[in-house]
Amino acid sequence: MKYISKRYLNKAITPMAESMNHTRKYEDLIDLSLGDHDINTDIRIIDKAFEDARNGHTHYTNSLGYLELREKICDYYKDKYSYSLDTKECMITTSGCHAMYLVLEALLDDGDEVIIHEPYFTPYKEQVEITRGKPVFLKTYEEDEFKINIDKLKESMTHNTKAIILNTPNNPTGACFDKEILQEIANVCIEKDIVVIADDIYTLFMYEDEFIPITTLEKMRERTITIGSFSKDYAMTGWRIGYILAPSYVIQTIRSINENSVFTAPSISQRAAIHALSMRNQVQPPIKDEYKNRIYYAYDRIKSIPNISVIKPKGSIYLFVNIKKTGLTSKEVVDRILNEAHVLTIPGEAFGESGSGYIRIAVTQNIDRLKEAFDRISAMDIFLG
Repeated sequence: MKYISKRYLNKAITPMAESMNHTRKYEDLIDLSLGDHDINTDIRIIDKAFEDARNGHTHYTNSLGYLELREKICDYYKDKYSYSLDTKECMITTSGCHAMYLVLEALLDDGDEVIIHEPYFTPYKEQVEITRGKPVFLKTYEEDEFKINIDKLKESMTHNTKAIILNTPNNPTGACFDKEILQEIANVCIEKDIVVIADDIYTLFMYEDEFIPITTLEKMRERTITIGSFSKDYAMTGWRIGYILAPSYVIQTIRSINENSVFTAPSISQRAAIHALSMRNQVQPPIKDEYKNRIYYAYDRIKSIPNISVIKPKGSIYLFVNIKKTGLTSKEVVDRILNEAHVLTIPGEAFGESGSGYIRIAVTQNIDRLKEAFDRISAMDIFLG
């Protein structure tokens, strides 16, 4: 261990990473842990990308990404949200996670504070820390539908606060922030001169309202950095392709950082993203409909099981299930579900202290598999009431 950086000496494996060690534990295991679709990328996207590869798209691209792809992203925001962008305000990245690292690396000086609303996507904390920042956790609660309390947000800010990471629809809770709360958050950030890092990864998966990017609100363009991804909205997790939208001077800084990292996102993945955007009206509706059916099916099943509960889902591909009535910890419940029902889930503590007493279920299996999973779970002693 003597050669390892002191920053990493005490880093333990995360519960999300640990779950991957169990995926082959049982032959009949049903994996409801990580948010990786069981749905493959649409074959039309694959065929087009394969054709592009045959035609020579196997080389480096511009370090900002293919101009054609950046133009299509700009066109998408214009068409979907009536929001005009210049291609200089857009950069293609190797996934949304990579985009978040690059953004934090560009923004943070030593000790700068970044507000993260709990429960949160597990990597946020580590990403802030490895880019020399200090994570400040803002707890949210089930009785508030896991929405941000504006007074608590103000209280969490100090003279060291540089940014807030905003994730809606939320992983892991499924919380969706409507225009009213987004405007309240925006007002605070404008008043306090805080940057919003909008992790807009699940924009497709809102089941009651339409998604509103916070960057489109008045006076937010200059202080919002948007992270987008093709992983969830287009069932393209393995292509590892994302993007950043930000003022051009921010993009240029991020570009310089990335040229010392991976230089540019894979050309084949970028070509696939181009075709995904072109086909979005054909590709996306079936994905959304499938997940809407799954998440409401899972919701109804959970409601029928004693000792657990969940709020009505409004977005994302996850359910954040309250298991406090079992009298067990989240880790104990997850372990028992794994070993007794052969269903893999993730303990709520993986998503911060606010996750204590919860488990996360990803509805990334079809209805038949979900039925089998909940049939097994409902037969467990701890859920028999």
